[in-house]
Amino acid sequence: MAFRRRLKDTPRVDLTPMVDVVFLLLIFFMISTTFVESQGLSIKLPKASAKKIPRQAEEVQVYLSKEGEIFFQNEQLSLEQLQARLNGYADNARGILFLLMADREAQHGGVVQLMELAKQAGFEKLAIATEQKEQRMLP
Repeated sequence: MAFRRRLKDTPRVDLTPMVDVVFLLLIFFMISTTFVESQGLSIKLPKASAKKIPRQAEEVQVYLSKEGEIFFQNEQLSLEQLQARLNGYADNARGILFLLMADREAQHGGVVQLMELAKQAGFEKLAIATEQKEQRMLP
């Protein structure tokens, strides 16, 4: 009598839990990295239809909040401290871009005052950051 051999089931590794964990990690990192944009400083830039200029390797970023707070490279400073920092660039200031990011609700006098500080420190390249204005298509 010939008996039929029974094929052994090969052991399998169930990958479903591992795939679930990988997807959960992916979702976690995607969500957590989207909140790193600006470190606690909320600046609403004014809208304009001006051309976008390319970012330069060397630039000095100065922020002006709507409350009149001044931030230099993400560090809050007084007007006098900012002037001292800008004067430290005196030798190289001509080739460095001074990027002013002022909130659209900031006082005009504060913006002009920061521009004047940059001029006194020797900066010749000045850019004022804006958001791109939405262009409407004609029907």
